[in-house]
Amino acid sequence: MEKPALYGGIPVREKPLSYGKQYIDEDDIRAVTEVLRGDFLTGGPYVAELERKLCKITGAKYAVAVSNGTAALHLAALAAGFGPGDEVIVSSITFAASSNCVLYCGATPVFADIRPDTCNIDPGQIEKLITPATKGVIAVDFTGQAVEQDEIRRICEEHNLVFIEDAAHAIGTKYKGRPVGSMADMTTFSFHPVKTVTSGEGGAITTNDEKLYRKLMRLRTHGITRNQSEMVHPTDAGWYNEQVELGFNYRITDIQAALLTSQLDKLDVFSARRAQIVKRYDRAFSEMPELVVQREIPESETTRHLYILRLNLEKLTCDRREFFDALHAENIYAQVHYLPVYWHSYYEKLGYEKGLCPCAEKFYGEVMSIPLFYAMTDNDAEDVICAVKKLIAYYRR
Repeated sequence: MEKPALYGGIPVREKPLSYGKQYIDEDDIRAVTEVLRGDFLTGGPYVAELERKLCKITGAKYAVAVSNGTAALHLAALAAGFGPGDEVIVSSITFAASSNCVLYCGATPVFADIRPDTCNIDPGQIEKLITPATKGVIAVDFTGQAVEQDEIRRICEEHNLVFIEDAAHAIGTKYKGRPVGSMADMTTFSFHPVKTVTSGEGGAITTNDEKLYRKLMRLRTHGITRNQSEMVHPTDAGWYNEQVELGFNYRITDIQAALLTSQLDKLDVFSARRAQIVKRYDRAFSEMPELVVQREIPESETTRHLYILRLNLEKLTCDRREFFDALHAENIYAQVHYLPVYWHSYYEKLGYEKGLCPCAEKFYGEVMSIPLFYAMTDNDAEDVICAVKKLIAYYRR
């Protein structure tokens, strides 16, 4: 039997295939060029146009575009009023920003375990972790699949908690036919280049609450307002603005806004292509008992950001690291999403210990994300499948 390329065999591919990659077309380039030839590179009309488009796509009443997804989370946590003495329940399998935003406010992240089948936060675990100090929940739409909105909303309303949905992976996803971005108290998005649509760097917060919207708009720009109703010393002087609270410079540029507005025109096409690749992968991998295919709740109509390959290690002679390295040797460049957040050394220094979320920790040891992006060809997808099959055959018990 031919061995994996790591051990001297011939790789499936000649050139590496990344797990994610942006797609930029001439319309995107034209949109950016128009800004560069115009009067405003930042602080101009394209940001407002982007925010209107985000409202249309998500069904939210208000959208605030910001510099990146972490800024979106930080502002949402501030607008929620999280502070010292508060606890906020957070997903355990996510990028660190989902809980770092709680720390930025002086509050304490409390990590909830995931459901082993869907890999999303377990509502039952949320309920068990609520204490008198609990102020909110930050639930992550991992891989793009919607969290269990109805159940999480019920829990938050019953305990008077702020519900922030971290939808960094989930632009375009729907829950029971409603777009993600229109249901939580606040929903945050990221538009990094590996996401479904991109502005290079960029993020946004959507909400249906006007009071939250006004606060987010101030916090985005140093806590400064030109709205007389928000001022301590109001005046109608055209030059006057007033800092009424401590905010940040989290503005997005018109260059980024124009790019993202153009990208959003392709969201349905991007989503459909990703779904085709997911279907192809599911069909191939569901036949292999050595792999566990991620299950999705029926309520989620998912625009998939990541495809998770999960190993059934009891049926393999390798561990995840060995399989991962062998896949890279086949020029299939996988990635791992994610280390349980509280395993990071910074969180260890804060006193978090291993063992908090057993399902998340088991999941971490078994998974990797394989290539999934719009510009992948059918041949690219088949190369991934071929490489995985090759390694499964070699490592099968």
